[in-house]
Amino acid sequence: MTGRFPIEDVSPVVACGRYPAKAVVGEVVPVSARAYREGHDALGCNVVWLGPDGAARPFTRMRPGEPGQDRWHATIRPDAVGEWRFAVEAFQDPYLTWQNAVTKKVAAGQGPAELANDLAEGARVLEAALALVPAGDRIRVRAAAKALRNEKLALPRRVAPALDLAVLLWEHPVRELVTTGEEHRLWVDRPRALFSAWYEFFPRSEGAVPATVDAPARSGTFATAVQRLPGVAAMGFDVLYLPPIHPIGRVNRKGRNNALTAGPDDVGSPWAIGAAEGGHDAIHPDLGTPADFREFVAAAAEQGLEVAMDLALQCAPDHPWVTAHPEWFTTRADGSIAYAENPPKKYQDIYPLNFDNDPEGIRAEVLRVVLHWVGEGIRIFRVDNPHTKPFDFWHWLIAEVKKVDPDVLFLAEAFTRPAIMHGLGKVGFTQSYTYFTWRTTAAEMREYCEELVASVDWMRPNFWPNTPDILHESLQHGGPPMFKIRAVLAALLSPSWGMYAGYELFEHVARPGAEEYLDNEKYELRPRDWAAAQRQGRSLAPFITTLNRVRRDNPALHALRNLVFHEIDNPALLCWSKRDPETGNTVLVVCSFDSREVQWGNTTLDMPALGLDWHERFTVQDELTGARYEWGQRNAVRLDPYLQPAHVFTVVRPEPPAAPAPEQPAGAGLTVQDVPADLSGGTAPTAPATKDDARWTS
Repeated sequence: MTGRFPIEDVSPVVACGRYPAKAVVGEVVPVSARAYREGHDALGCNVVWLGPDGAARPFTRMRPGEPGQDRWHATIRPDAVGEWRFAVEAFQDPYLTWQNAVTKKVAAGQGPAELANDLAEGARVLEAALALVPAGDRIRVRAAAKALRNEKLALPRRVAPALDLAVLLWEHPVRELVTTGEEHRLWVDRPRALFSAWYEFFPRSEGAVPATVDAPARSGTFATAVQRLPGVAAMGFDVLYLPPIHPIGRVNRKGRNNALTAGPDDVGSPWAIGAAEGGHDAIHPDLGTPADFREFVAAAAEQGLEVAMDLALQCAPDHPWVTAHPEWFTTRADGSIAYAENPPKKYQDIYPLNFDNDPEGIRAEVLRVVLHWVGEGIRIFRVDNPHTKPFDFWHWLIAEVKKVDPDVLFLAEAFTRPAIMHGLGKVGFTQSYTYFTWRTTAAEMREYCEELVASVDWMRPNFWPNTPDILHESLQHGGPPMFKIRAVLAALLSPSWGMYAGYELFEHVARPGAEEYLDNEKYELRPRDWAAAQRQGRSLAPFITTLNRVRRDNPALHALRNLVFHEIDNPALLCWSKRDPETGNTVLVVCSFDSREVQWGNTTLDMPALGLDWHERFTVQDELTGARYEWGQRNAVRLDPYLQPAHVFTVVRPEPPAAPAPEQPAGAGLTVQDVPADLSGGTAPTAPATKDDARWTS
């Protein structure tokens, strides 16, 4: 920084500016800084910002925050994908200095003679402003300057026109002694980087035929998997994530339930990539041809689904890279290539890459592979175990891919130490898996989400209640209500969420002693009869569909920065809201963490966070049931895990006061449907009630 005034502690800045902060097109991005000056003259601040095209956007005036803290705030809204640049400027604001001084002096009784210099200074400032204000406002500014110099006018009439220009000169200030702070970067992605709903399925299971005594098992194909696309789209998902679709190694292939020895019908783990048929740029022949894959991607797009591919940088022992580039792997003391281990777990069917032996060669090949799939129309990659590869590699790779196509997104599948997960976000990963699965109390979930909100400039969460590897004990033992609870939490706390196929069928049987599914689909074909489950009412699909509809219809749920928690006096319940500042759309949720018992609680809402004053009453509509209730700051709620484990309310804005109506007898004008039995729901009373009824008391 060079210039007259200090500018410090600018936000958003990631790792002291080493990496760009994150945003998406259309997102309201808060910018803040600490700036101050000596003496009593007024200071102003603004944000200057440049788009990816290098063109300057109109500067944004910053407003002071809490008095005495010298913190300044503004918001910007980027409108294009790419790297943006911004800086904070501080300047002397002569109009505000003049306004403050003259207002105080006039109030103290000083007359025109004592204010002669102030009046002349005000006229000078307004004359300087003529070149800055819109043409249509120049007549007002010129007249105000003329009035300040007109000694024939009474003092109030001399200063009033100038004081009336406060709003105009806030938006178009006269700036003196301008100081420009350091330039900072902001990478802006397409909106799906922040707001998305993912669904994972194995194409080989869709349309698969299990082995029988008379015939071997038959894998599903891209052609048969197309039949599942309408069902996924109907639930409201927009990203379809496929596990690896490449040839699967035969050497050390795993059998069912991770058995060390595979039988003749065992299909192996898709993450053991590579065989004689090819490696990371090839398609498993059982799934189809490259043309079949392209048809599958096109069919998904017709359903509103974008296909995400798995990028797992590891190899089966018979991957072509093992023979062509043995230097890309780690050789042990006995001359063998080291397979993957996470003691005590062993992955004998996988060789991890060693990025230190030939970094240039590995980088070039991985970039080639990724760009190959980008050329096939893939714009989203779910990256397997990125925390086991060098961070500088990811920083380089993501930047190189975005040079070719800035719309490409990367999801980090990393369940590891917090610093590493945050570090992956900083180096460029678009989204991240999280610890959501293991936050099983309201207090834990609130604390974790508040941590994520504080990290939103570099780490975007994607909440998954299950994955092929993770079946948490809460789902193993919590029954169908817990599946609803975890879906509500995942879908409505985070703007991005996902689930693995079978969740909607309440699949919950774990392999003994493990946090993963029995008969894991990673190692075998697992066809499901989706239609039968729907017909028999054994599917959560309608509930999931409702959640995704609520997400889609409410802009408040498209962001993370706006997440606010509210107090509730039962530790088994969590209450939160999100509000869109532009539209005023507000969603308020109360969710139980108890899948067995009815829970009661009393809320104490942060009313300004809902866009309301502390005393106001307002209407909420439950999007899960359609019921409406009148609420205030304090409300009683009752959640029954078997009937309704959560309230998902949209806040209905209060109507302006109507003209007074003629007096009516008590109870007139209110119908039975107007008054709930309790403030959270239930059956309406059997007789009309007035607002003096105890049921209306908070």
